[in-house]
Amino acid sequence: MTLIKITVKGEPDVSPFTRTFQYSSKADEQIFTNLISMVKDKLDRNLRININEAITVFSALVVSELKGGKSIEQIQKNASILLNPEQVMIGVPETLQQMSFEITLDDNTKRLIVLNTPIKISDYILKPA
Repeated sequence: MTLIKITVKGEPDVSPFTRTFQYSSKADEQIFTNLISMVKDKLDRNLRININEAITVFSALVVSELKGGKSIEQIQKNASILLNPEQVMIGVPETLQQMSFEITLDDNTKRLIVLNTPIKISDYILKPA
């Protein structure tokens, strides 16, 4: 069984929230894999993805790289180049300022991985009216 608990912290005036993915059978894992494929298809068509889709993409990266034996530092480095602000809807980078992944893999190995500003926040200024 793989259990992924993600705690997301964004802007200081917004409460953190948690998402959980759990799959214990091949059918569950296939559903998760299909979801990732649909999101990647949207990205391939240059469509912007929403916050839930971005969380799913980061979750898939973290789990696959953990299963592949990558170090936490390497996972953090790869996550920092996974998505850019032009691939996500407005507000997603600001909402995903910190993502904490508590992951329990099939062999009951537990890992904690924290991604700080995984999507770079654009430096933009609104012009006064």
